[in-house]
Parts: sequence; C-alpha cells; structure tokens
Amino acid sequence: MKIMKINIIALSLLSLLSFGSCSQTDRTIAFYNIENLFDTINSPSTNDSEYLPNASKKWDSGKYFEKIKHINEVVAKLNSPIILGLCEIENEQVVRDVVQGGDMNGKYGIVHFQSLDKRGIDNAIIYDSSLLKLTSKGIVRFDMPEGFTPSRDIVWAKFKHKDTEILTMVNHWPSRSGGQVISEPKRLVAAVAARTFIDSVLSASPDMNIVFMGDLNDYPDNIAPKMISSTLKPMITAKSGKFGGSHNYRGEWNVLDYIMISSKFSKNKNSISVIKNSGKIHSYDFLLSTYKGNIVPFRTFGGKKYLAGYSDHLPVTIGIKIK
Repeated sequence: MKIMKINIIALSLLSLLSFGSCSQTDRTIAFYNIENLFDTINSPSTNDSEYLPNASKKWDSGKYFEKIKHINEVVAKLNSPIILGLCEIENEQVVRDVVQGGDMNGKYGIVHFQSLDKRGIDNAIIYDSSLLKLTSKGIVRFDMPEGFTPSRDIVWAKFKHKDTEILTMVNHWPSRSGGQVISEPKRLVAAVAARTFIDSVLSASPDMNIVFMGDLNDYPDNIAPKMISSTLKPMITAKSGKFGGSHNYRGEWNVLDYIMISSKFSKNKNSISVIKNSGKIHSYDFLLSTYKGNIVPFRTFGGKKYLAGYSDHLPVTIGIKIK
C-alpha cells in the first residue's frame, strides 16, 4: 500500500485484455447514484439503523432484492457499460449482489473500498473484465474542515485494453445539508483533492485517458465543479437530457451527476475512444414519477413511505467506440 501526502491510498492497478481485431462496437461508460443501497444486516461500526427490518422503513429482503432488480433493469438499458460508477452503496457485498442479480454475472469485476462515512456509504466501480484488465486501484481520501464528519473517498481504478489505458475516478462529494453556503467548504476540500490527484496523473502521464464521474452535489456553475471542468471536458450538461438535469430539487431540475474526460480521450484513435457529444442523461419513463404536479425521479422512498421506485437521480452515460 502506498499513501501519498493528500491521503491518496494506492493498492495496485491495471493492464486490459484485447477484444477482437478489426471489429468496432459502440458501448457506454456510465455513472449512477442508486440511492441508499443498504443490506438488511446491522453494522455496529456505522449508522445504518434506518435500513433494517425492524426500523420505521421496514427495510427487508423483499425490498432489498426488488431494488437490486431495478438497478439491473437500468443497467440493461444503458447499452452494456464497460465501466459503471456507482455511489450510495453500503459495502462490497451489495455491489456483488447487483452483479450477480443480472446479466453482468461472471463477466464484470468490482473495485470497492470501505470509506469513513458515518452512514457507511461508499463508491464503487463495476467493469467488464472480458474487455478490461485492472492494473491498479486505490482511493483519494481527504480531511473535512474542522467540525465536519468524514466523507466518502474518491475511488479510482486504472484499466487497459490493447494500447489504451483508462483511469476512472468515482466521486460522491459532501451533501448540501445545512445549505449551499455552509456546506460548500466541504465540497471545495473534495475538489482540491480530486484536482491534485488529476494534476499528478497528467504530470506523470500527459496522454492518460481520464474519466472523472460522480454525484458532486453541486451545479456546473458552482466553484467546486469548475475546479475539475477547468482541466477536464464536461460531457454531461443541461442539454444532455430532456429535463435539463439529472436531479430535481423542489421542482427544479439541474445537473448534479457528471462525467468529464481528459482532452486526449476525446481525440485519440486507440482501441477505445469517446464518441464526441455523446453525453446523455437517461430519463426512461419507468425512472420518473409525478410529485405535486412536477415530473421527478421515481424514488425508492418518499420520506418513510415505500414507493418501490429506482433512485432520486437519473443515470448518465457517454458513448465509446471499441476497436
């Protein structure tokens, strides 16, 4: 294990498998905030009491596996992502249940690390191991300002396919709890850590293909996301979807879920390349519901009421070509 000064914990990473010779296939890279995928088992080290069978939400096996089914239904519609970033997952086992519960079983690998988040929610990466070889993986861990509890780590992994390397970063930056002004310093800390890591990667490997994704809990014109978009190209904008965003707050849609890429990735002619202007916010009918006259994402819960929906966020993708 290597620990860099800004609490970057590295383990070991990537080098991909070849896929075909002259064939070309369109696939996707995706990100999805799946909204509180907890198991039904009490974890004494974290505050997961809200999602237990005897809690007010009565979170039991039936609801849990229905949510697993929903997640796989969404993934199946996203044109077989070769890389899928997930956030709001409790542990590695729930990610394994997602993989085993659908068409990904036996074909997809998992990258997960346990964070210090007080609720025990983490980020994870699922990848097509028939195409990609994992060559290294790790986390970027950052300290919150004084008085705030630890947040989710940034999970990263490096993959290789033929001559193409891809570094993927999955983020879930601190929430807006308490309001934008009070909570913004937390996201600025996350942004500085992410940007420092990106700069270090590009300094060592200027041609590295970077995919930065996640729920940043900030809008594109806020300071923290701009720290990333000033060096990486945003692929998800208000124009990427039907409603102008990936999340709805008090009847207003806006972008909280991002995919950004390094400039080289959008221009290269290697074995995997990004399709220009392919960023998309997916708003399938089954992902939507109506609340107080507004079209909103179809959530799993509305307060303590079980709605049997999918998530409070919409999934986002970019298109890629594989040679």
